[in-house]
Amino acid sequence: MNTWAKRALGLGAAGLAAASAAVVVERRVVKARRLGAEAVEDYKALRSPAIEVKAGDGTLLHAEVDEIAPYASGARPDPRRPTVVFVHGYALNLDCWHFQRKAMRGRHRMVFYDQRSHGRSGRSPREHATIEQLGDDLATVIAELVPDGDVVLVGHSMGGMSIMTFAERHPEVFAERVRGVGLIATTAGGLRPHRALSPFIPDKLGDMVAPRLVTALANAPELVDSARARGSNIGFLVADRFAFGREAPATQVEFLDEMLAGTPIQVLAEFFPGFRTLNKFDVLGTFSTVPTTIICGTKDKLTSLGHSRKMAARIEGARLLEVPDAGHMVIFEAADLVNTALEQLFTAALRR
Repeated sequence: MNTWAKRALGLGAAGLAAASAAVVVERRVVKARRLGAEAVEDYKALRSPAIEVKAGDGTLLHAEVDEIAPYASGARPDPRRPTVVFVHGYALNLDCWHFQRKAMRGRHRMVFYDQRSHGRSGRSPREHATIEQLGDDLATVIAELVPDGDVVLVGHSMGGMSIMTFAERHPEVFAERVRGVGLIATTAGGLRPHRALSPFIPDKLGDMVAPRLVTALANAPELVDSARARGSNIGFLVADRFAFGREAPATQVEFLDEMLAGTPIQVLAEFFPGFRTLNKFDVLGTFSTVPTTIICGTKDKLTSLGHSRKMAARIEGARLLEVPDAGHMVIFEAADLVNTALEQLFTAALRR
């Protein structure tokens, strides 16, 4: 490890320790909120039989399919209904769609999968930990689990980037199969990850320091992952402060914290460089051919509202839903609004 990396690691560790100490009082307050809750929901209760999908490089992707429930009258579901493929974001897994899955289960055929190196999917070779590979993985999931019929794609954060890359790298499949797109809390490019820490950090400095710091931290995974372990103060602080726009139920914060903690720091470091170089603006015009809904919270600290507005301006006919006071986890904070918007998207896709 070089001298710069050692210094960065030392600063990172010191910062983690300071943040951990600072959050103890707040965690007690949030725990008090949890004690006042009427019920604790099991956010991992929704399951379908596990399916393994082999990606092009051999990486095994964990997937689940929720089929349409038979109508009580015995009538068959409308065969024109598109299958909805949900694509989760960075450091999350398919469980992040709990509120959408719960509300829509039985009414739509839905495919969920863990992106490579996330959740229960296999670890990706380092050289394939890229946004481009994620787009190819989505193509494989569609080919394996939706071999026929129309498709609607819904992506959150990095999942939205995966959808854009899929459209760029597999234009024929997109044109033939996709009938609607939902892009939630995501961006097509121009992302500056350091701005989540402070909008006052100059871009030139942030672009130089942020990736080096992440790499340095990844070189000491035992130290960092122990600090980020499920239930740790620092993990809770990150989940509470950076992902939510307003006070969230403690159970939701802890659920998010568990998903984040389950993603090793080395995985985070492998995918991190792709965010800084992402540029998918040219492919957005393709989405003008299908109903497209863009959703973002007005207090999103990671992919701010400006990103969604830029995408909407490049997609003719796109619907932009700006959710007041919601953060990056708008799919938690404003689940009812998100679900209603997605149902409207599915209806629009069915009419085509």
